[in-house]
Amino acid sequence: MTSPLTLERIVTKLPEKFNPDQAKELNATFQFQLSDADPFFISIHENCCQSQFGQHEDPDLVLRLDEATLIRIIMGEQDGMSAYLKGQLRAEGNVMLATRLGKLFSR
Repeated sequence: MTSPLTLERIVTKLPEKFNPDQAKELNATFQFQLSDADPFFISIHENCCQSQFGQHEDPDLVLRLDEATLIRIIMGEQDGMSAYLKGQLRAEGNVMLATRLGKLFSR
């Protein structure tokens, strides 16, 4: 049995789930501002992915949501667009980048 998905596991495992084929020509930083947990960011540069806790000084996109919504989206239980439409997710910056996020990582 796999252990429950936690924010720490998400941040640690994201680089392993990265699909570099989907990141051609993409250099971007995604900041996740969680209302009830520590912030983290994902940097994609030259087909490499890094994720870490903290604030990035100049992210391309900031996603504001709570930890439960993030976990539902990552587990495939909720679509990012539906979270956005329900007001559970807010995007600031280059919002077109958000449409690519789902393709950049495998479940």
